[in-house]
Amino acid sequence: MLKVVRGWIDRYFSDEEALLLLFIIGGLLLLIMALGSVLAPFLTAMVVAYLLQGAMNFFKGLGLGHLSATVVVFLLFLSILLTLLLIILPATWKQTTQFFYELPRMATKGQELMMLLPEKYPDLVTVEQVKLWTQQIRDEIASIGQLALTFSVSGITGVMGLLIYCVLVPILVFFLLKDSTKIVQWCTAFLPTKRNLLNNVWAEMDVQIANYIRGKAVEIIIVGGVSYVAFVIMGINYAALLAIGVGLSVLIPYIGAAVITVPIALVGYVQWGWTNDFIYLLTVYAIIQGLDGNVLVPLLFSEVVNLHPVAIIVAVLVFGGLWGFWGVFFAIPLATLFKAVIRAWPAGTTNAPV
Repeated sequence: MLKVVRGWIDRYFSDEEALLLLFIIGGLLLLIMALGSVLAPFLTAMVVAYLLQGAMNFFKGLGLGHLSATVVVFLLFLSILLTLLLIILPATWKQTTQFFYELPRMATKGQELMMLLPEKYPDLVTVEQVKLWTQQIRDEIASIGQLALTFSVSGITGVMGLLIYCVLVPILVFFLLKDSTKIVQWCTAFLPTKRNLLNNVWAEMDVQIANYIRGKAVEIIIVGGVSYVAFVIMGINYAALLAIGVGLSVLIPYIGAAVITVPIALVGYVQWGWTNDFIYLLTVYAIIQGLDGNVLVPLLFSEVVNLHPVAIIVAVLVFGGLWGFWGVFFAIPLATLFKAVIRAWPAGTTNAPV
């Protein structure tokens, strides 16, 4: 048994570069797990800097120098950030407050609809089951109310955290854009001179992560914007809140679209009942999801390594459980990193003992 284990180790872990790559990846994961909350502003700034690299390359292509392109892109970023904080965020917060206020009435209407199920489907649903479901709904609404109260009590802390983000993240973004080359050179100075394996994995992942982050940001904006226009035209309540939910749902493949369907259908049914408007709402939402999955995603992510749906779902569950929102956001790039490492990992020598 020991001979088999020793042969397996010699085959796959005898290469020094492979061990160095494994050490670097493990160290970064441990660092994020231990200091993720402390480094959250820096990680956020890194994501934003990745998003803005495309704009940097565009302005450099127009003839601007590195510093001039950095200033122009940074000013554009600040204008978008101020629009988000002063216009979009207050409107969304107002609709969120109204939504929580109307949630008990929505639940009551949903319970009335559920009480009709035993009459229509007596063989499938009993009155006792409906009563149990309604009690569970009441319990969930009560827990949501307690959560909202707790959030409102800790609102001052949340505002202070938001202010810290609004100050630190732009500063970090500016210097990451301005000194990106110097930062990369400083980091690589600590690595061995011979690092072909590391260079191959880094080159592939640099393209993959950058394309994924930019593509996902564009997808969120397009899907959320189209949903908002459609919801406003149809006159549904909480159009901005629901549209933001639809946009953010694309972060979680397969699962997000199914989850956000519930509040959209609930709001639409409470507002219109079982009418043509309600059917039109679900039809428009299904068309948006269909165009996103079959047209927009292949167009935006054509250069991203394809992963099996099972691998994507497992990555979302694992990394989302470890790091929450950022784990979900980076689940696919991290799964792609794992795949790239497996592909580049040296197989060892053929004469290794077995």
